[in-house]
Amino acid sequence: MPDFNIFSENIYNCWEVDEKEFIDKARDILKFYLSLPDVYEKSCLNSFDYDTVSFDFLYCDSQKTHQINKEYRNKDYPADIITFAIFADGDEKFIFDGEINLGEVIIALDKVIEEAKKKNVSKEYELAFLISHGILHLLGFDHQTEEDYNFVIDLQNKALESIGYDKV
Repeated sequence: MPDFNIFSENIYNCWEVDEKEFIDKARDILKFYLSLPDVYEKSCLNSFDYDTVSFDFLYCDSQKTHQINKEYRNKDYPADIITFAIFADGDEKFIFDGEINLGEVIIALDKVIEEAKKKNVSKEYELAFLISHGILHLLGFDHQTEEDYNFVIDLQNKALESIGYDKV
């Protein structure tokens, strides 16, 4: 198993996220995904030599995701999550000193809180759900078809169970 360098920054003032806790959860989720042969084989990491995998989280609000969506994706709406999968989506695969930078996951914490209330789950559960989703995107998984969507959601539920969250 490679080393993981996971970084986070919270610029949302209304929720003091325990960043260390969620970095640890992200690390455990990524380890879980990579331990599944069918997931690893379909991931962007398959067939590359590397020692370290890195990526970043930015916690913000929906105003920021709206701005990012408009500026970088030509979409005029706020999002709960935006993923920039640098390694998976890039034409060239850069591995520097044995390290692969997968990219960045941007999560709107006000949307997390709102969605948690709608689903009647804790905001921590909803955040872990989005983290697990973002990691799958960084690994190159998408959900354009219903079959792909069901595959991704099933994987997310299994990943959350693996870190101690019950299915919702």
